[in-house]
Amino acid sequence: MNERAAANAQASRFGAWLDHHGFSIVASLGRMLRKPWATMLTVGVMAVALALPLGLWVVMQNLSRLGGEVQSSRDVAVFLKPEVDAAKAQAIADSLRARGDVAKVDLIAPEQALQQLRAREDLAAAIDALGEDAARAALPSVLRVSPRGDELLLAESLKALPDAERVQHDAVWRERLDAWLRFGGRAVLVLAALLGLGALLVVGNTVRLDIQSRREEIGVLQLLGASDGFVRRPFLYLGAWYGLGAGALALGVLTLAWLALREPLADLAARYGSNFALQGLPPLPALAVLATAGVLGWLGAGLVTGHYLRQTRPVER
Repeated sequence: MNERAAANAQASRFGAWLDHHGFSIVASLGRMLRKPWATMLTVGVMAVALALPLGLWVVMQNLSRLGGEVQSSRDVAVFLKPEVDAAKAQAIADSLRARGDVAKVDLIAPEQALQQLRAREDLAAAIDALGEDAARAALPSVLRVSPRGDELLLAESLKALPDAERVQHDAVWRERLDAWLRFGGRAVLVLAALLGLGALLVVGNTVRLDIQSRREEIGVLQLLGASDGFVRRPFLYLGAWYGLGAGALALGVLTLAWLALREPLADLAARYGSNFALQGLPPLPALAVLATAGVLGWLGAGLVTGHYLRQTRPVER
């Protein structure tokens, strides 16, 4: 009987604990909705603090993807002499494929290069004016060589080919882009940390004002023996609701910005012969943003309520 009574008491305490969690979730949401203007002000400030580093992160991701699309800058372009015919160009390509420092070799014949140039609107008229035969004769065969190791060493060795008229390699441009991307990534992390701290302080200050307005209620609960966890719980959920609302608003702002910039950027890229398209935030990172915003709100409320309860805890005699 004693064991059964203890089990029933434990189950009753657990049920009461769950009931209070449910009550705290609903009650904290109700307190937010009863103060719409104050809630929107807090959520808006937090959303701006979250949207700025998040937007920069999305920009950096798109720039990284652009850098991946121009991975051909790691390739080495070998322009053969005009007198090199198709058969000899193919033989040179086969000999390069047998090298250990070469991963892949693509041969671009003059006919193929002419088709690629004609696909661009700004060059099609010039080709028609020049004449297709004359344009084809002016175009050399090109070998696009993908390095297996150090592309700088490969580019230097390809310059020694007797049939190579010019070797083009854009390693400097790619290294500069990589350096800017690394710097941008570090700047996003620093900005996210600073603005995340600002969002945490905003939630903390808002919850502090709510605590001040309920000081007498908290004092009565403490005198009745309520634990700190019992008193703190509604405020923790209040902070979490603020964080979730700010995260959702920040995602909404970024979505609107993506919709506004997607088509103009695609049109600009198309004019440069690229199919680059601006990508928004994928679903999993978006969920991570919501979770992070909720945790920030929870932590901000927890810090404030913990400090307040330590100061107002009744002294035992």
